[in-house]
Amino acid sequence: MVTKQFKGSPEDADLARADSLAREIFSDVANKWALLIIEFLGERTLRFSELRNEIEGISHKMLTQNLRMLERNGLVERRVHPTVPPRVEYTLTEPGRALRETIDGLCAWTRRYLGDIEASRLRFDA
Repeated sequence: MVTKQFKGSPEDADLARADSLAREIFSDVANKWALLIIEFLGERTLRFSELRNEIEGISHKMLTQNLRMLERNGLVERRVHPTVPPRVEYTLTEPGRALRETIDGLCAWTRRYLGDIEASRLRFDA
C-alpha cells in the first residue's frame, strides 16, 4: 500500500484512512523500542553504545533500525563527529521532545497501573 502524502492542515489528517500518513507515523512510533529510545534520550545526547546500554534487551540491529526510522520522521537528530573511530551522537529534536511529553504520561500510567494490570492478567489466565 502506498501512503497518501499529507498536503493539508493538521485538522485534515484522516486517521481512519488505511493509507494516511498519520497511520504510518503511529505505526512507526508506537512500538516498544521507539518509545523507549525517546524516553531514554530525554533531554540528553547519547552515543549509540550508551543508548544500547540504557535499553536492556535491544539488539544492535533493532536499535539501528529504530534510530533510522526516528531520524527519518524528524524526531531524532544524528550527529557524526569526524574522529577515528567516528563518534555518533543522538538527540531528540523539538518534535521528538514534544512526543516525549506524551510518552512520559504513558510511562507514568504504566507505573501507576502495573499492579492492577498484572492482577487482571492473573485472573484472566486462571
